[in-house]
Amino acid sequence: MVQEKRIVRVIEVHSGFSALVVDAASASRDGREVTFDCLWSSSLTSSAIKGKPDIETVTTSERLHIVDDVLEVSDKPILYDGDTGGAKEIFAFTVRKLERLGVSGVVIEDKCGLKQNSLFGTDRVQSLEDVDVFCDKIRTGKDAQVTSHFMIFARLEALIAGLGEEECLQRARAYVTKGGADGIMIHSKEKEGTDIFSFMKRWRQEFPDVPVIAVPTTYNHVTEDELQEAGINICIYANQLLRASYNAMLDTATKILQAGRAKEVDSQILPTKKMISLIDDNTEKSDC
Repeated sequence: MVQEKRIVRVIEVHSGFSALVVDAASASRDGREVTFDCLWSSSLTSSAIKGKPDIETVTTSERLHIVDDVLEVSDKPILYDGDTGGAKEIFAFTVRKLERLGVSGVVIEDKCGLKQNSLFGTDRVQSLEDVDVFCDKIRTGKDAQVTSHFMIFARLEALIAGLGEEECLQRARAYVTKGGADGIMIHSKEKEGTDIFSFMKRWRQEFPDVPVIAVPTTYNHVTEDELQEAGINICIYANQLLRASYNAMLDTATKILQAGRAKEVDSQILPTKKMISLIDDNTEKSDC
């Protein structure tokens, strides 16, 4: 998809059912049909559905159960949020497990210590891993993979930690040239997105072909076309589906409490028959 020179559109899923929702989603834009190309297994949403904080409290085995559920019902490729990757020896086994499941790639971030979600920014201590240690981890993952198709992306947290563009560029160079990463993810919590565009201008001058992932959660006014023009290859909508479900579920639950029955919410919820058909039709398609 990256080699087709178009932006790859990715969205998070956190269950088999949410994967079916993404498979069913399509829209018309500029006279053409658009769909999502790929799925994202987010550590944040995988933790949230279990009611746990995003500090790697959910084990790899638990997360891989979710990935397996998704891959059983969807044919779309999936990228896996690997957090820090853990110790390099553990990361090697994670890569093997992901490959066996059919995952297309993993993203690991260059932080160490107790994980803090990046959207906290400098409100929490964001400790970055030593560059050589992180490069060694990437190399260990690349050595562990069985096929050449699996991709490892290095997620850059220097902007999140407030260390600036120069530090971010130095780390990115090392992760690609010394670590052997297949691509990078440039991450920011700023609302304007100007730091992303500034980084990309310099990065593309040095590395015109290395795939880059962006996650426009905070700078969500930026369009896919603008990201592509800046040199971004992959755009991940990292948590919107789960966030959308909260308001919908809370509103439904509140209205049932108010009415003392469920009839008042019929117009805003999926009919039971349609839900059953969505699942059954997908099962029949898989059996063919």
